[in-house]
Amino acid sequence: MELEKYIVAIVTLDAGKVGGCGAPIFYASTKEEQDKVATYLSRVMEGIVHDLENGTYVIVKH
Repeated sequence: MELEKYIVAIVTLDAGKVGGCGAPIFYASTKEEQDKVATYLSRVMEGIVHDLENGTYVIVKH
């Protein structure tokens, strides 16, 4: 069985909202930094950014 969708990275403003998930977690200081890091990571990893609307983005490989 092959995984079709999986989280490749998490970019968050609040360290207390994520942890122990197995995917790399990147912490940003500002919303602008978060947007920039998520965009760059999604390009490098060929993933899609999804905003969880709680200060956290997940980058998913489809």
